[in-house]
Amino acid sequence: MPSYKYTAYGKDGKEIKGSVEADDKETALQQIKNAGNIPINVSEEGLFDKDINISFGGKKVSARDLSIFCRQFVSISGAGVAIVDALEMLADQTESKELKAAIIDVKVSVQKGETLANSMRKQGKIFPPIMINMIEAGEASGNLEVSFDRMATQFEKQTKLQSLVKKSMIYPIALLVIVIGVVIAMMILVIPSFADMYADMDQQLPVLTRALMACSDFIVGKWYILLAVIALIVVAFKVFAASEKGTYILANMSMKAPIFGKLTVKSASAQFARTLSTLTASGISMIDALEIAGKTMKNVIFRDAVMEAREKVAQGRPLSEPLKNGKVFPNMIVHMIGIGEETGNMEDMLVTAASYYEEEVEVATEATAAVIEPLIIVVMAAIVGTIIMAILIPMFGMYDLAGGGEV
Repeated sequence: MPSYKYTAYGKDGKEIKGSVEADDKETALQQIKNAGNIPINVSEEGLFDKDINISFGGKKVSARDLSIFCRQFVSISGAGVAIVDALEMLADQTESKELKAAIIDVKVSVQKGETLANSMRKQGKIFPPIMINMIEAGEASGNLEVSFDRMATQFEKQTKLQSLVKKSMIYPIALLVIVIGVVIAMMILVIPSFADMYADMDQQLPVLTRALMACSDFIVGKWYILLAVIALIVVAFKVFAASEKGTYILANMSMKAPIFGKLTVKSASAQFARTLSTLTASGISMIDALEIAGKTMKNVIFRDAVMEAREKVAQGRPLSEPLKNGKVFPNMIVHMIGIGEETGNMEDMLVTAASYYEEEVEVATEATAAVIEPLIIVVMAAIVGTIIMAILIPMFGMYDLAGGGEV
């Protein structure tokens, strides 16, 4: 999503500067005005204008922290505690420093007469749009606790999916780190000692051994060049990933990758169905719900598909039609939405679809881990085995020559 830097007059009349993320300049202007500021100048940030955030202590507020916040708010407000007092209590017991500061700011804003939703909207970097819109709908309908309860369920499901994926990747990543560590250790410590021994041999070394020696010499003697090349590749990848073309290429690759493709599609389907069901259940219109759901999609191809569907729905077409024509979402979720439209039971069908794909994500995650783990072990064995063979082949030749000389 583009980032826009701005200069504005704050509520106290002082000039302030900052940046916001928005789909376009008009949306950015609206966000600045919603925060109570008067914009003077707004322009899109270039690649090298953006702030470089290097965090050593702070961290982004997780879905787990938000789910706990919502559950605790339901419990406290359900006991008859006023919103301001509830926010103060939640701020005192929240572990996340970022969330704690945001809750305090929200409490101050509510004390000044702002609605809870508008107060949270000013903390847009902490509270996601889906949560703000849910709270706004809850305040309008008088069912604020219900909105918080549904958001707690939403964040809990999101946390579970993220945990499943992360958990399945821990072991493969650990194996990959071990592979890299073993190879580097052999190149720096083992290969040079054999190189000195083979230097005194009066025979031509095998091509594999010579190539290995050359790699070892390069790593030991010119490691700074290797680091520079790696850094250049990382920077080039980040620049490419940040570009519009790169974003679409990487999104398409993630959907069609041999092992991870199905997992990407099922995760996006589960997120879309769960988000849409949560929003529509709170009385938010389908058009607004699709816009919010689309903005929460991390994969830009899925995001475009949802936003395109929103435009078609605004024209009076059923949701299942543009989703089917877009050929991005699986047929299962399209059919389930179609059935929901025909029966008038869209909310239940979306919940069913969300639950189905969440289970599919769990199965796909376990299957992916089951494939990756032995694959990495095989690759590790092949790499280490190749290095060992390259070292031992000349030694076998030495033994053969020694044996021939004795005869």
